[in-house]
Amino acid sequence: MPVTFDVQPSPSARTDAEVAEILADPGFGRFFTDHMVSITWTKGQGWHSPKVVPYGPLSLDPSAAVLHYGQEIFEGMKAYRHEDGSVWLFRPERNGERFRTSAARMMLPDLPVDLFVQAVRELVTIDARYVPEAAGEHSLYIRPFMIASEAFLGVRAAEEVTFLVIASPVGPYFAEGVKGVDIWVTDKWARAGVGGTGAAKCGGNYAASLIAQYEGYEHGCTQVMFIEAAEKDRVEELGGMNVFLISADGQLVTPALTGTILDGITRDSILAVGEQLGLTPVERRLSAQEFLDGIAEGTFVEAFCCGTAAVISPISGFKSERGEWRLKGQDFATTVRIRDAVLDIQYGRTPDRFDWLQRVV
Repeated sequence: MPVTFDVQPSPSARTDAEVAEILADPGFGRFFTDHMVSITWTKGQGWHSPKVVPYGPLSLDPSAAVLHYGQEIFEGMKAYRHEDGSVWLFRPERNGERFRTSAARMMLPDLPVDLFVQAVRELVTIDARYVPEAAGEHSLYIRPFMIASEAFLGVRAAEEVTFLVIASPVGPYFAEGVKGVDIWVTDKWARAGVGGTGAAKCGGNYAASLIAQYEGYEHGCTQVMFIEAAEKDRVEELGGMNVFLISADGQLVTPALTGTILDGITRDSILAVGEQLGLTPVERRLSAQEFLDGIAEGTFVEAFCCGTAAVISPISGFKSERGEWRLKGQDFATTVRIRDAVLDIQYGRTPDRFDWLQRVV
């Protein structure tokens, strides 16, 4: 049952002209809308005080648990404007379900999916003018997150937590457009391990990936792909995205979820769309040897990475301290077909046969 949010309109909301100037060149994560959502959880009381308030700094006690023990989670999702001016969310309930999974792993309180989706809808509704026109893959990026806001230095699950939602109008994640990128491969560094937090969407995983990502930058690579560090016997994911291979015989291959890999919503959508396009979806364990040898031998002809922010980005090749492997399909034909099919659903250019879209405005 929907709850009632206390809506406090921002007294310093931007003018329509100022919003239009931002939407003309939003970049990625540079500008934020006029409002944010806040809901508080306290032990014994549960979730309470849902409100929409002006966007602004948070007031946290210096001893807030999130600042010391990293007890937090987040999601990434988007709102899309269709040609008729309407605004839609893409699979928001799946984000809500994954948010619950992350919360359970990080000992944070369970936020019902219905309340999660309503909170997102409340923000998108009040700040709908920040949802850009569809041209050029512009959208409204939405960041729901939960932090341990209790002022307490003991090592235990927080007894006061704050859930917030903020939003940012964005252009394409890769400003240079859709073209192949190179990926650095490492088994020296790890973002997660067996029994760890790899399947949770928490900040620590991303912080752990940065050292390897910057190592990749030094070798001309855009992202880093992690090989499981302990046994070094399987490919996992990139620093912030899932990875796919396309075989010469039409298989759409991605590493199986093992508890160390994030269950990507874009990943799941690609598996469904790929099958609709005539590919054979395969989720299985992939060793680094098979992965790289398959590229060298032509078994795998295309590769791409995917996530909410970037959608799908073609991969030209992989590099590591042991060498370099280039994909043979440098026209990225099948990758682009999949990418276009996903975007066409998100922007309402093709019928939503999967019932993934939810209208907000």
